[in-house]
Amino acid sequence: MTDPIRVLIIDDHPLFRRGVRQLLGLEARFEVVGEAAGGQEGIEQARLLNPDLILLDLNMKGIDGLETLRTMRDLGIDARIILLTVSNSPEDLMAAIRAGSDGYILKDNDPEDILRMIASAMEGKNPISPELASLLASALRGEAVAEQRAQTNLTERETAILKCLAAGMSNKLIGRELDIMESTVKVHIRNLLKKLHFRSRVEAAVWAVAHQMG
Repeated sequence: MTDPIRVLIIDDHPLFRRGVRQLLGLEARFEVVGEAAGGQEGIEQARLLNPDLILLDLNMKGIDGLETLRTMRDLGIDARIILLTVSNSPEDLMAAIRAGSDGYILKDNDPEDILRMIASAMEGKNPISPELASLLASALRGEAVAEQRAQTNLTERETAILKCLAAGMSNKLIGRELDIMESTVKVHIRNLLKKLHFRSRVEAAVWAVAHQMG
């Protein structure tokens, strides 16, 4: 039996936190280990509990979701972090991806879809509500700075992995595809993100799709 996926919920609405807890309770693989009503408390809980997955609201009083996300990444918190929000703004989506989010899910999706997308994040995928995916691709495609990212700096292996990311493959599937260990895949991804100045695999994947690398 595998260990449960330990989840921290950060949202300033108690009723919504309760709803998310109940939703995750529908699947035995999830275990909610903590809740926080704000960004600072969430950061402290994340450092204390070391969860596998953090579900983070965007619009909160005090420290908002983006600042919370940036702080957690700067502190080296390597949990999967998904923004769970009402904002369908392309600017918010882009900012979240750049800050290191592993996914962006709208709260008004059907509960079953939210649960499915959350689960997919723990399989190495990067869930983004479908209605926002095209907006993200368009935004990255239109950026002049994206054209300045030099693919020539990538090794042959890194380029192959970037193409796999563009295809939406998880680390495990990439390892199988390229016949390398999953831990090696993680190292290559970390290196290519650094070279291309991305903070998350989501941003790298969408950029690769926009540049027809998929």
